[in-house]
Amino acid sequence: MAINLVTGGAGFLGSHLVDRLMEAGEEVICLDNYFTGRKRNIARWLGHARFELIRHDVTEPIKLEVDRIWHLACPASPIHYQFNPVKTAKTSFLGTYNMLGLARRVGARLLLASTSEVYGDPEVHPQPESYHGAVNPIGIRSCYDEGKRIAETLCFDYKRMNAVEVRVARIFNTYGPRMLPDDGRVISNFIVQALRGQDLTLYGDGCQTRSFCYVSDLVEGLIRLMHGDHTGPINLGNPNEFTIRELAEQVRSRINPGLSLVEQPLPDDDPRQRRPMIDLARQQLGWQPTVALEQGLEATIDSFRKVLALEGASGL
Repeated sequence: MAINLVTGGAGFLGSHLVDRLMEAGEEVICLDNYFTGRKRNIARWLGHARFELIRHDVTEPIKLEVDRIWHLACPASPIHYQFNPVKTAKTSFLGTYNMLGLARRVGARLLLASTSEVYGDPEVHPQPESYHGAVNPIGIRSCYDEGKRIAETLCFDYKRMNAVEVRVARIFNTYGPRMLPDDGRVISNFIVQALRGQDLTLYGDGCQTRSFCYVSDLVEGLIRLMHGDHTGPINLGNPNEFTIRELAEQVRSRINPGLSLVEQPLPDDDPRQRRPMIDLARQQLGWQPTVALEQGLEATIDSFRKVLALEGASGL
């Protein structure tokens, strides 16, 4: 039985991956420092014979015996990764360095959860894997953007120098249950505001575009990439493109059609458009998203209703 190490395993994406691995009968070691991860996300597996939870920060080395490393540890929303930008950069650089060192020592295959942010504010649309990006190396988002770019660099240098088996996924906007209410991502922002009866905040005129991939689709793509022969980088995301205003209107119509949309200034370096070209994922992995935004929003809204009800019951 393969031993899987999931860094950031108590987080939004990591916990859904842990669920899939455990349900498939795998052995899982979950590493998390709980900056954005929550123990409740993996509570169902606590005490299970095939599951182990370790509180650990990946910026520090760790010695384990594992077969696969799913390296997801890093805050992924602007509010969280800008809270301590130096720590964010260290997490991408030192965290990936430490996990690659572990992979080399024990002969494990490592999958890096990279990001569409490596494309910056793209001048090519949609974005293919061959596009090298337009990132501001000194901007307020660069701790995350450039952190993930150097993480990719490390992966390929370890592959070339040390024959470490790597897989690199460039993940586009992902959503679903277990997102944090305060993470600052556009879907969670809109849903939480609407459920609280607040007007929905648009940054800029709302004409900037994004694509939104439901978490179960994304996890399926990660699993196929890890077990396949393609190294990557490979885009994983939903190629259906929506304006932020369209998204706000979809959320508002489902929760409270009487709410207003309020415009605020656009943050620095916020990309104007973002949509993946997923031809490579279709060809190499046989993968494409199956969950429509309308379907995914319903499940995500239901999840947030429960979270906010619990917060209200506890007086938070």
